[in-house]
Amino acid sequence: MIETSTGQRTLEVSLGERSYPIHIGPGLLGEPDALAPWLAGRQVMVVTNEVVAPLYLERCRASLPADAEVRELVLPDGEATKTLESVSRIWNALLEAGFNRRCTLVALGGGVIGDMVGFAAACYQRGVAFIQVPTTLLSQVDSSVGGKTGVNHTLGKNMIGAFWQPRAVLIDTETLVTLPAREFSAGLAEVIKYGLIRDADFLGWLEGAMADLRALAPAALIRAIECSCTLKAQIVAEDETEQGVRALLNLGHTFGHAIEAHQGYGKWLHGEAVGAGMLMAAELSARLGWLDESGVSRVRNILAAAGLPLSAPADMSVEDFLVRMRLDKKNIDSRLRLILLRALGDACLSDETTPEQLDALIEAFPRA
Repeated sequence: MIETSTGQRTLEVSLGERSYPIHIGPGLLGEPDALAPWLAGRQVMVVTNEVVAPLYLERCRASLPADAEVRELVLPDGEATKTLESVSRIWNALLEAGFNRRCTLVALGGGVIGDMVGFAAACYQRGVAFIQVPTTLLSQVDSSVGGKTGVNHTLGKNMIGAFWQPRAVLIDTETLVTLPAREFSAGLAEVIKYGLIRDADFLGWLEGAMADLRALAPAALIRAIECSCTLKAQIVAEDETEQGVRALLNLGHTFGHAIEAHQGYGKWLHGEAVGAGMLMAAELSARLGWLDESGVSRVRNILAAAGLPLSAPADMSVEDFLVRMRLDKKNIDSRLRLILLRALGDACLSDETTPEQLDALIEAFPRA
């Protein structure tokens, strides 16, 4: 990790020849030529959405070289737009502009934009460069780092996609000032996740810093983002394509993705569904004898302090959960595999849960 006199941090995702930097700090977006070092050539396509464009598209443009051939595509906002049809619009724009294999895509926005632009880059002319410029907390600490790209299917979240690493990630913490409070809380779910799966000390710091984080205190934000990205980068370097330890990053996601798919993408924010899912995973871990009640209470309390849901949707039955969970990408040979907690800060991938235990957990979990 490199720190400058202005408080900016630079981390690295270590993947050999495909290693790339993560730059974190206030005011990074808009600095002249800030994105120039990672462009493959002169052709640049900035893809954003209709909410982010009025706020940050001009600043993103200012970060590109004056002689770049820049095109822009503004897509609709929302999880419901994370489809192959939207990605096709990106490909159409690239083809209509005559962009070649040395073009660079810039993903300016949250996780939906980042995932779609990365997938478009992975497939266009069999792979072109892209840069992540995440503007939401969730995308800054999670989806912009690690190269997971893709779109949703009506039967499951992120079922169509590819691993395709960006050339760089530029995190301007000032973009969080315009983020709605609900979306900020959703991002905190992913921050909390890192403490739960791998760093109990970080979890303890979060418990004491939550008020500062929700007040957007700059020092607290930078520390939370830096710690989250450091943990994510370590795990990605160990297991880029999720054959082992990277699966731990999915704590709460099997339950959470079931909620998102059943409710219709966008009704629950991703982080909200993951927050409820992490509490379900903690309670299941307790039922298996791994966590005690004080551990479950700590999970519940920090989620509540972050403004996240502590219950599942009122209209979801046990079978509604199970139908969606059976489609989870971690499952092998029809065996449901879940990320659970042996202790706070110590997650594991487990297929030991019996159908009866899972049914009982889902049945007993609060609905609202």
